Amino acid sequence: MNKYHSIKLPSLRGQRVLITGGLGFIGSNLTHKCLELGAEVTIYDCMDPSSGGNLFNIHDIRDYVQLCHYDILNMDRLSEQIFEKDIIFNCAASTSHPFSIREPWMNLDVNSRAVINQLEAIRRFNREAKFIHLGTSTQLGKLHYQPADENHPEFPTDIYSANKTVAEKYVLIYANIYGLRATVIRISNTFGPRASIHSSDFTFNNYFIGLALQNKTITVFGDGAQKRNSIFVDDVVAALIMSSQTEKTNNETIFAVGDEHFSVADIAKATIRHIGAGKVKLVEWPKDRKPLEIGDAVISNKKIKSLVNWKPMTDLKTGLLMTKGYYETCLEKYLR
Repeated sequence: MNKYHSIKLPSLRGQRVLITGGLGFIGSNLTHKCLELGAEVTIYDCMDPSSGGNLFNIHDIRDYVQLCHYDILNMDRLSEQIFEKDIIFNCAASTSHPFSIREPWMNLDVNSRAVINQLEAIRRFNREAKFIHLGTSTQLGKLHYQPADENHPEFPTDIYSANKTVAEKYVLIYANIYGLRATVIRISNTFGPRASIHSSDFTFNNYFIGLALQNKTITVFGDGAQKRNSIFVDDVVAALIMSSQTEKTNNETIFAVGDEHFSVADIAKATIRHIGAGKVKLVEWPKDRKPLEIGDAVISNKKIKSLVNWKPMTDLKTGLLMTKGYYETCLEKYLR
């Protein structure tokens, strides 16, 4: 696929949408698209530095959204915002794998306890809401078979992924026991505009993009041969919105991942080729990162294609070029 195409998405006109973590990478892109589709959008985000929020992500739409600067652990404030919403997208998370090892209690609060808070608020005050929770492909750990699907066992190798696994089970339990309209969408290595590109604590391919934009060397651990799924953020946003508009996704776990898989080294090379003028350097694995490595992560997206007629529309080259175009005018806003 050499030309960018977008999926025709359903209108959200008249729908009240809450996006927790709406100042972050995926949350802010989702906010823009929901507004474009006619929704009334509320962002709930406390700008936790470990979660990658950036006020610049909504600078051009600030007057069109309600912004709530509260902690997701604040049950009272959270319940006030969940009340009378039609859709709740939970994009709030502390996503760094290494940080989760260094600060396990904080990661537990944000990625597990906060999900219980949302589920309880929905159960008590708004059982008709549709709840879309973001999971991650790293919940699986090292794969037992490939391509992995939603039935693959989960053996996460870091605290972040373990807490996302636990949170997913909470969502499915509440959906089953209380009849909540809840869905888990697992994503992998999403890249694109509005990401935190300044730190390796966030998704590796977005950090590669930040280095390439500065014409710096991209460091790849080991031989970089391990395969990863890579997906452009607009395709993830489309999957989230489409899943929110059907009952077919209730009480389901679904992978929203790309069709293609690339080695980490090839992703780094493509990033340099299409975005910057740096170079790629292979280095030995740091001792603290090697235990987290899972090898190849080849994943199937067959289930979501059958449930909601979704498919990824943006190839790696096109996505990288679009991402470059975004950051060229505002790079300084994302390097701190």
